[in-house]
Amino acid sequence: MNEHRSARKVLEDHLRLGREGTAEEDIPRNFSPDLVVLTRDGVHRGHEGLLRLAERLRSEVPNMRITYKTKVIEGEFGFLEWTAEGDGARIEDGADSYVIRDGLIVAQTIHYTVLKLDED
Repeated sequence: MNEHRSARKVLEDHLRLGREGTAEEDIPRNFSPDLVVLTRDGVHRGHEGLLRLAERLRSEVPNMRITYKTKVIEGEFGFLEWTAEGDGARIEDGADSYVIRDGLIVAQTIHYTVLKLDED
């Protein structure tokens, strides 16, 4: 089933499910079990590694609302710029890149900086 989905369809599905907050559905549907994710704190592997990263992001920016700023897809590569705001924190510099093969994301990079909001 997955091998017939284009990189664009995979990325669009991932972003739609990400907005809906359903990482448990998104990850097995759109990501390879052999996924490699590179972040500033190292290498994360597979569905378990990605689920831990998603949980960390949700804890850093509770009740997060994401805005996708730039989306570029060329062949099997994708690039996304995004911002987010939630309870007590925001992100202004989110940037992810993707490698999508045979209908699944096989590699990703993730970068963002959490800015704490002043709460008076």
